[in-house]
Amino acid sequence: MEPRIPGEIRLQRQAEPEAAIAAETRTLVIGPYQTRRDAGGEPRPPLARLDEAVGLAAAIELDVADRLLVTVQQIRPSTYLGKGRVEEIAGRIEADGIRLVVMDCALSPVQQRNLEKAWGVKVIDRTGLILEIFGRRASTREGTLQVEHAHLAYQRSRLVRSWTHLERQRGGFGFLGGPGETQIEADRRMIQERMTRIERELETVTRTRGLHRRSRRRVPYPIVALVGYTNAGKSTLFNRLTRAEVLAENMLFATLDPTARAIKLPHGETAILSDTVGFISDLPTMLIAAFRATLEDVIEADILLHVRDIAHEDAEAQGADVAQVLAELGIEPDADRIIEVWNKADLLDEAERERLLNLSRPNGVKDAPKPVLLSALTGEGIDRLMSRIEARIAAARTSFAVILEPAQGAELHWLYENAEVLDRREDASGTLHLVVRVAPEKEPRFLNRFGAARRLKGSA
Repeated sequence: MEPRIPGEIRLQRQAEPEAAIAAETRTLVIGPYQTRRDAGGEPRPPLARLDEAVGLAAAIELDVADRLLVTVQQIRPSTYLGKGRVEEIAGRIEADGIRLVVMDCALSPVQQRNLEKAWGVKVIDRTGLILEIFGRRASTREGTLQVEHAHLAYQRSRLVRSWTHLERQRGGFGFLGGPGETQIEADRRMIQERMTRIERELETVTRTRGLHRRSRRRVPYPIVALVGYTNAGKSTLFNRLTRAEVLAENMLFATLDPTARAIKLPHGETAILSDTVGFISDLPTMLIAAFRATLEDVIEADILLHVRDIAHEDAEAQGADVAQVLAELGIEPDADRIIEVWNKADLLDEAERERLLNLSRPNGVKDAPKPVLLSALTGEGIDRLMSRIEARIAAARTSFAVILEPAQGAELHWLYENAEVLDRREDASGTLHLVVRVAPEKEPRFLNRFGAARRLKGSA
């Protein structure tokens, strides 16, 4: 058994740049898939699932030396894979100098330990890999705490494994080292104490976010939240709409912490646009719970933009996965506030682009939900999206006809600050005839100030 290593030496080793460690870690990604059907009723192609797993490994810069697709007829309780397949992979690992195996499935602690013994290398499952990515990506205090809490919950069930120890708490390559077998019960108690402290800190952070959210509601501006499968182009669209510089790369989970910016709609209305973490198939339950606070903006948003990579071969299954996560957050996938955005139109050939454009055009059916085809990268279709957002917000608002005398400058200023001015005409005497649209929460103040305003037919 490896002796305990003093904490200061461990910390010094951990200070090595994680990217450099990853670049030297020859990794084998294994896709051990049973035949299954997604929510949409169609089987998710195994090769697409394996490609995604390789993308997850690449997101933390691991050196993926090889990939292996394995068809699993029956899951073995001890090693997940059958004995013959385990031995075959052991020879491949030794021949290729593999140091880390990523199993794109959920392994029990026993299965993980037994595979490590059989193969003589570190083994992590899909949950562990996603946790490592989140550990690398988290930058805000809230995000860091949530990742650490989820990581500790994951580690707590695996303290029987010889390389796991509490002192590797932070995000990063928790699977690339460890002090050896330790005092299990003491470690478990220390983990629980740390998790309790994190929960208290998260309560404080969540209260602060709640205060910020309530202050926005007092303004108030409608909230538009971007949701979608990871790498669907949400951050690129966010940057396009807000002229911000949020990290937007062709990389899974490039965005983790939520970002919000103000945007102007076509008629001058201000809205808050929020970018969120991308969803993914088989998202660990502990992460859904841990990031529920981060996703509160999604739950409370007035409009949800479901961004889809329409050029991806697995677009339908990805859309179904997002719908499933939204349902777990209490949001119906066909809710009126959801606008589907078909992104990456620039990657389509001309025939497919024209076909999807026809599908996205209004067909005269009232309230028929239609997606918006666009390219966040080139800007194509952005105007259509902005008009659709404004129309969806307007559907829940009331329009009024207001008449103002020339001397009522203060009232005119109030209208421009607190309502959407849709039309403005001035007659020969200087009297203004306005059509304005008012948010429900501002209606009482509006009617108190403009009691003679006339509600227009067809308004909400």
